[in-house]
Amino acid sequence: MLNRRRLLALGAATGGAMLLPFTKSAPAGAKGDEPLRKDYLLGNRTARTVRPAIAPFTTQMPVSTVLQPAQSGGVDIYTIPIRAANAQILPGVQTPVLTYGGQFVGPTIRAKTGRRVKVIYQNRLDMPANVHLHGGHVPATSDGHPMDVIQPGQARVYDYPNTQQGATLWYHDHSHHMEAEHVYRGLHGMYVIEDDSEQSLRLPSGAYDVPILLRDAEFDANGALVFSDPANRTTILANGKVQPFFPVAARKYRIRLLNASNEHVFQLNLGGATMTKIASDGGLLPAPVQVTELALASAERVEVVIDFSRYAIGTKLVLSNGSDPVLRFDVVRQAADSSRVPAQLRALPALPAATVVRDVAMSFDLSGTDPVGMINGKAFDPNRVDFQIKRGSTEIWNIINAETFPLDHTFHLHLEQFRVLERNGGAPLPQDAGLKDTVLVPPGGSVKIQATFRDFLGKYMYHCHFLEHSSIGMMGQMEIIP
Repeated sequence: MLNRRRLLALGAATGGAMLLPFTKSAPAGAKGDEPLRKDYLLGNRTARTVRPAIAPFTTQMPVSTVLQPAQSGGVDIYTIPIRAANAQILPGVQTPVLTYGGQFVGPTIRAKTGRRVKVIYQNRLDMPANVHLHGGHVPATSDGHPMDVIQPGQARVYDYPNTQQGATLWYHDHSHHMEAEHVYRGLHGMYVIEDDSEQSLRLPSGAYDVPILLRDAEFDANGALVFSDPANRTTILANGKVQPFFPVAARKYRIRLLNASNEHVFQLNLGGATMTKIASDGGLLPAPVQVTELALASAERVEVVIDFSRYAIGTKLVLSNGSDPVLRFDVVRQAADSSRVPAQLRALPALPAATVVRDVAMSFDLSGTDPVGMINGKAFDPNRVDFQIKRGSTEIWNIINAETFPLDHTFHLHLEQFRVLERNGGAPLPQDAGLKDTVLVPPGGSVKIQATFRDFLGKYMYHCHFLEHSSIGMMGQMEIIP
């Protein structure tokens, strides 16, 4: 969608504020890709999707490999190359992708609360890349700032202290201008922080704790990914497969769902069957909630417990996005089950008194040939600090979708989880519950959030997590100061 010529044009049009000093070689399969156009933003789209002709539920959904540390002592050390590879996303077809560790999707890291992790990322691409631990409470030097990239042939150590409570996080590329394309082509993986304090709850664990990365995609006639208008990405993938099946035992499962799409918003259901929601972006809710539908915007996570013991062997349950089948659970065997879902999970921390109130308005400037993303009327400039925040302070932010045409945004705050206080001046929605780091803001809407900026100092980002939007400037920079 954003080719080199268009990137240079964007940089020139914004006085150099958006220029990133590297060149990009188009990945294999990139021919035919189109730049982000103003007519796309205004809804004038021409679909040209090649919908894969695949018999549904003929491929088993894989569970991403859990990475083992290369060294383990007081710190778990992992090594992950960032490299191009081919993946069998469509049956019998090799699709060129970008990967962490040669896998599509990337390997899962299972960390422990209170136990430090260091990851050595080696960039084997012919272009810069980096890594952002989305939802992670980490030092600024390990946050994956958009301008802090790993050059080709170089390596970088990212330090994750894991001082936060158990939660489902994920890691993805965040190199400015290229984040949208890099994530779309495969630079994404799950990072699960396991909290020993949860053990007494006896939630499903081990093989019955299953991470599922959902995303959308568009393919050409040869099975290559096409990076073009998000409206054309009509093929949904579950852990890198199209409409797979997943065999389950007749017992409870903890399902961790991540929306790794650049822009898609999922409306998930099990055909009316009940799921027990237990966690959001930042970990466990105060108490479980019975739901039949789940709204999941780009970069959001949700955890549910599904009790398959309610169904006879041979039952097939379809997880759908609206009416579009995504994944089928096949109940195939009996299994012992000592897990449970207790009536109380984890109390939310108290809300300290806020001392600062800020407005964060997301919008596009469409006055020129190319769209420019803005926050509070300004495109991202790495040399400009938008907010200075005192360490230890608590702030309230009013997040506003200031578009005059119908276009959603999602807001993501780096470094800290937040609480949603209000939506459009009223009560939050069910999907706003718990600790959050990403929230959907529809056109003309507003969301009031509160966060406490605890210990780390330095520069961090806040931005729209529709990555095509952040890649052309819809980001702000905050600096945590003593």
